[in-house]
Formats: sequence, C-alpha cells, structure tokens
Amino acid sequence: MTEMVRKVTLSRAVRTMQDLFPVEYNFYPRSWILPEEFPLFVTEVRMMKESDPSWKPTFIVKPDGGCQGDGIYLIKDPSDARLAGSLQSRPAVVQEYICKPLLVDKLKFDIRLYVLLKSLEPLEIYIAKDGLSRFCTEPYQEPTLKNLHQVFMHLTNYSLNIHSGNFIHSDNVNTGSKRTFSSILCRLSSRGADVKKVWSDIISLVIKTIIALTPELKVYYQSDIPAGKPGPTCFQILGFDILLMKNLKPMLLEVNANPSMRIEHEQELSPGVFENVPSPVDEEVKVAVIRDTLRLVDPHKKKRKDIQSQTSEHVSETREDLLDAGPAGGLEYETSKNPEAGLPSLCLKQVFPKYAKQFNYLRLVDRVAALFIRFLGVKGTTKLGPTGFRTFIRNCKLSNSNFSMASVDILYIDITRRWNSMGIDHKESVTFLAGMCLQAFVEAFFCLAQKKYKSLPLHEQVASLIDFCEYHLAALDEKRLLCGRGVVERRGAAVTCPTDGLEVTPALHAPLLNRTAAAGKLADCRSHRYPAAVSPGAGRD
Repeated sequence: MTEMVRKVTLSRAVRTMQDLFPVEYNFYPRSWILPEEFPLFVTEVRMMKESDPSWKPTFIVKPDGGCQGDGIYLIKDPSDARLAGSLQSRPAVVQEYICKPLLVDKLKFDIRLYVLLKSLEPLEIYIAKDGLSRFCTEPYQEPTLKNLHQVFMHLTNYSLNIHSGNFIHSDNVNTGSKRTFSSILCRLSSRGADVKKVWSDIISLVIKTIIALTPELKVYYQSDIPAGKPGPTCFQILGFDILLMKNLKPMLLEVNANPSMRIEHEQELSPGVFENVPSPVDEEVKVAVIRDTLRLVDPHKKKRKDIQSQTSEHVSETREDLLDAGPAGGLEYETSKNPEAGLPSLCLKQVFPKYAKQFNYLRLVDRVAALFIRFLGVKGTTKLGPTGFRTFIRNCKLSNSNFSMASVDILYIDITRRWNSMGIDHKESVTFLAGMCLQAFVEAFFCLAQKKYKSLPLHEQVASLIDFCEYHLAALDEKRLLCGRGVVERRGAAVTCPTDGLEVTPALHAPLLNRTAAAGKLADCRSHRYPAAVSPGAGRD
C-alpha cells in the first residue's frame, strides 16, 4: 500500500482511469511525472498558453517519496530554475495548482478523511463520518511571483503550519488551526450550502480512487498471501487529503498509507522545553476510527453473531413452550452478553459494496488485472514473462493474419522495455527480461483493444476486448473440465484433448471456473455478446 499511494504511482493509476473515464475522474488535478514527462510538460503548457493567452497557471511540485510537506514548492513556469535543478535528484509529480479553494475565515484549508479498506476481495470500503480540517496560518491570496514561497499561505500540511507563530491550538473542535470537518459542514449548511451533495461527492471520489488503486494491489496481494487462505487477511486505514474548491467540488490532493494517529501535540513550556498536551480534536476523530476499525475487523465477531443467533432462536422456542405450559414461575433466560452493547454506534460508514451498482462499471482495469494474474504462471511473481504473454494471446485467440505472433513479441518487448526503463521497480533489471509489469500489460491491452475495435470510445473498446477474452477463457475452462472428467472416468489416466493437444490430469490442471459458472458465461456470451463476431459453433471447436 505504501508503494501504491506514492505520488508517482497514484498519478499513474488515476491517469489510466482518466483515459477511460475522463469525466468521472476529473477530481484529480492535471499532472505530469518527472523527469520522464518533462518535455511533454513543457510542450503542453506552451500549447495551452498559445490557445488561451489569458491562462496564467501555477504549478505545484511534489517529490515522489516526500511526506509532511517536505520538498514541495510552487512555480509559475516550466523554465523555473528550481525545477530544472531537481529533475535529476529524485522523481516528482508536477500538478496544476488549485488557485480558487474554498476559504474559511480567509484561510485555505484541506480535509483529512479516514478510510478503512477492510478487504480487497471482496472489496469493502468504509469512510469515517467525521474528519479533520487543517488550516493554513496566513490569509490566502492567489499565487503570484511575490508570494509563491509563502508556505503558510499555500500549503495546508499540519507538520508545516505547526511551526508558524500564528498556529492556534484550541480545546474547541470548532475553532483553531485544526478543527473537525463536521464543524465546517455545519458552518456551510448555515450559509445555505448543500452539504449532502458535498458528502456524496466526497464518497464518490474515495470509491473511484480506491477502484483505481485495487488492480495493482491485487497483483501484489496474490504474490504475498498464500493461496486458499480463507477470508480477508489484511486491512488498511488510509488518510485521504481532499481540498474543497470555491464551488464546493472536492479535489483529491493525495492518499497517505500511514496517516498519523497521534492525539496530542507538543507545547513549548520554556525555550527548548516541551511537553505533550492532549488534542481534543484529534482525540474525538482518531479514537473513534481506531476503535471502530478493530470492531469491524474482529475475527471473532461473526462467530459471536452466529452463537447469539442460535441462542436467541433457542430461547425464543423455549419461551413459546413455557407460555403454552403456563406461568414461567419467575424463571429468567439470559442471552450471552454482547460485548459491544456499551459502545457508541459505528463512526465508520460502509460505502462499498453498498454503492457497488453505481460504480462497478468503472472496474475495467480490475478485470484486466484478473487476466494478468491468471497468466503470471509462477506463484509469487508480479511480472509477466514473454511465454505468459504469448499464452494469453493464444488462449484468448487474439492473433490473426493481421497480427502475427512475431508482432506479439515485438509489442511485448517494446512496451516492457519502456516501462522497466522508467525505473518503476528499482529492484528489477531495466531490461525487458525482467518481465512485464501490470501497467505495461494494461497499456498493451489498451493497444490491442484499439486495434480490434477501432470505431468505439476507449472504455468501450477495452470492455469489448475484456468480454471477448473472458468468453474464450470460459470456453477453454469448460473444455479442460470435460477433459478432466474424462481423466477421472479412466481412473486418473492421462488423456489428450483432440482440439489443442494438451495433456491434462486432474491434479495438474484444476479448472479456474466451476462448471456452472463457465456454462453460464458461455450461454451469456453466445446469446447476447457476440452474435456476429463469434458463433456458438466457433466457441465449441
């Protein structure tokens, strides 16, 4: 997770989704990844200025591995000397700066919202009902060359503003330089703002962001978590940093894999002498998040529920019998005490799968990742070798007279070499022999989709190719299942499938889909998805 929410990795993941669904993912500022996209950054800024002379942009540069505001600075032009000097030192993301934020008391602020990723498969997301609002400590002015360097005006990071002489520690959650988000919503509501829509937009932003991150997380998950281990095996509390624009549209700033859970702050008693002082705002929000996370992930919770359910049914039946027999004679029946009975209601609200129907159409890259994982071959790896890529092409029947296997090899080498040369994984060799990462496979998949379905928008091209691949793999699974049954009937003797020459045994080639699921997918595809392109007869051959 730490790797996935680094600024460069997050920007790549969101950009992939912006390519597919530009309107749905317009909550993330326009971004460029440095140093490899520096020429593109220069060119695009020049072209935008030429097309709109009134455009006077500001850009914010964020080092890839930075945290707590470290190394962040503002520039007005790509030619800024600081940018040129830092290009070779470490990777960074440069973004268009949001110049018109919502102000409270003339101060810029952001929102730290806590999100629990309870499970990857199935995907479960919870959002805390309250968060923190962290304020700058100097009145905001739109950026100019004169005030670009004033971090207390432009950067909302608590770790920076705590050092400002204007920082206000308050025992009241409604005042000071750090407040509850609910206090800001109450203030907006009193001004007539639609706070329900604000919350709805924030929930949408969180779900969409996690949908962008989950494909690669699943690749790493399958390499680290033993196969067949039942149920969710890990969880994560994420810190989403969100900025409200003047029109109340939420914009994603970044995601933190390890948000601070401190509920105190340092106070200087005398020069050089500090003590830790409780922070009521932090305590109100963070204690509830930690407490309710533990309640939700408690592995014994389901067991207790089952026992309580059985007990209550038994007690109910017993009471009915006693009522039929006459007075109970003062007998009392107690159910097992609920350990959560004395706790407040959960502060964490489930948003997925609760709203899954509204967002499942966005999970295209998730399905591409499932294809990628299927063909990885060796358990524990995260890179697809050339043989695995060729097997993917063959099994999904993507090669033809216009796209030979030689072309497949060239596509694999070109894309893999370019992605590995970007230094995405510093531990791997930069040659294409290191293998194809998920991002490279996604690019190759998009390329294949554009070749096959030229007249459609990109997201429809990708969706169509996914359906096409899943159809052929379901047919292959059904065929292997039938061959496997034949093996069982011959008392485990190896048999040869006449159509593809594969030798299979039940031990070595367990089907990836059960027979019912495979038959259902085949029936669906034959009757609805490919009436012209793929006939039922072709699927069986």
